[in-house]
Amino acid sequence: MNLTLPSAAFQEFSKDVLRLDAPSEVERIAETMRKQVLGLFRRRGVVVGLSGGIDSSVVAALSARALGKDKVLGLFMPEHHSSADSLRLGRRIAAQLGIDTILEDITPALEGLGAYRRQIEAIRTVVPDYGEGWKCKLVLAPVLESNGINVTRLTVQSPEGETRTVRLPSGAYLQIVAATNYKQRVRKMTEYYHADRLHYAVAGTPNLLEYDQGFFVKQGDGIADLMPIAHLYKTQVYQLAEYLGIDEEIRRRPPTSDTFSMPQSQEEFYFALPYHLTDLCLYAVNHQISADEAAPVVGLTPAQVRSVFKDIDSKRRGTRYLHAPPLHVASALKD
Repeated sequence: MNLTLPSAAFQEFSKDVLRLDAPSEVERIAETMRKQVLGLFRRRGVVVGLSGGIDSSVVAALSARALGKDKVLGLFMPEHHSSADSLRLGRRIAAQLGIDTILEDITPALEGLGAYRRQIEAIRTVVPDYGEGWKCKLVLAPVLESNGINVTRLTVQSPEGETRTVRLPSGAYLQIVAATNYKQRVRKMTEYYHADRLHYAVAGTPNLLEYDQGFFVKQGDGIADLMPIAHLYKTQVYQLAEYLGIDEEIRRRPPTSDTFSMPQSQEEFYFALPYHLTDLCLYAVNHQISADEAAPVVGLTPAQVRSVFKDIDSKRRGTRYLHAPPLHVASALKD
């Protein structure tokens, strides 16, 4: 990825290495967004999907700062498994910014596509009694305890509140993920409907940690016309949120995938380590800082940092396909 990092990236490695000059960075991003949306794309404004999370809230605030609040449309796109907090906090940031919003319940679309049915079918191959009233989520073992082997497990909860965790065979895991990915793709399709209708561009919300590590769905939340925070570590997004005055409850909310019916953090689902530690380790990898040098700053042992480095590299290799553009025969022939 050819991402231009803020000047803070060139500091000596320490816990403050990701500290931003927030006012300057906000103005830099806003100016870039104006050039991209109004100049390059010649669009009138932007559409932002609002999840009530830190990333979409910051992107919405940056969009309003860059283009004016009347040129930003926020979309709420809940579905059957969404947390009520997502819509509540999404509405709060929209009200704070004064932007127009539209509520699009994507549940009927997902039902029509068979997303929920396909997910249940896959789960029943390992939990036969899974059905109405049950909840589920996918979980990873903490990276520091996984010996470098990432095995995803399924946790289910019965209507009576009993939980159990089972290991997933490859076929069931892939079908659960494929069915769940409908959610991000339907949301993106909805964003582009409104963007086309208004002659707007779509602003994506991935940060650098998510984008680098492949924490997105191909042709879902991984695509957009512009990605205003894809060069910023998650830690830096929180700094911009504070400077922009994003509501404190949104800033305190743990990062969540809000994808499955059971509550779930991003750490539990994908990163398996708190974001502020993963950010520092990713920075170290990006700047050729050794595990021995990084360990005292991160607060882990060198062996643990090496495990995190290995996990970062593994995710990069495993998700290279997600970043790949469509391949053309003519390009292959030139090689």
